[in-house]
Amino acid sequence: MQQVYLGLGSNLGDRIIYFSNALKALESSVGKVVLKSSVYETKAWGKEDEADYLNMVILIETNLKPQELLKETQKIEIELGRQKKLKWGSRTIDIDILFYNNIIFTSETLEIPHPLIYMRKFVLLPLVEIASDFVHPVFKTTIKNLYSNCEDQLIVQKLTLNF
Repeated sequence: MQQVYLGLGSNLGDRIIYFSNALKALESSVGKVVLKSSVYETKAWGKEDEADYLNMVILIETNLKPQELLKETQKIEIELGRQKKLKWGSRTIDIDILFYNNIIFTSETLEIPHPLIYMRKFVLLPLVEIASDFVHPVFKTTIKNLYSNCEDQLIVQKLTLNF
């Protein structure tokens, strides 16, 4: 079994329902969700005129290879109404592969670890919650250290939700 950290984000419609449906779909087609962070809310990153996002990170165990995993996560996004119109545009659900074990992988369609983790508090804070001592395979430092050194100024607010 491979251990994979996935980032989930949503800023359209009933964001909690999209998260819930994404988690169910991931469990049925990708693998077992082992850990879930809390849900966090933040302003849009990269395209600030969009609605606020909910974000969370999960740890999932899967037998899928990286490209297979990407194909499955994109299929789930489409099934849940995602339409890719603009880079960093609004979306019903976004599922990003953050880490896949501790490998470094690059193809035309996928880069692991996700190349922008170190710049995004809305990813780092949920990661700190469930994997603070995980060592980033490129930067060779812990998630906790990446978060401490992150220059992102957006406020990331933890929500009290159970699902």
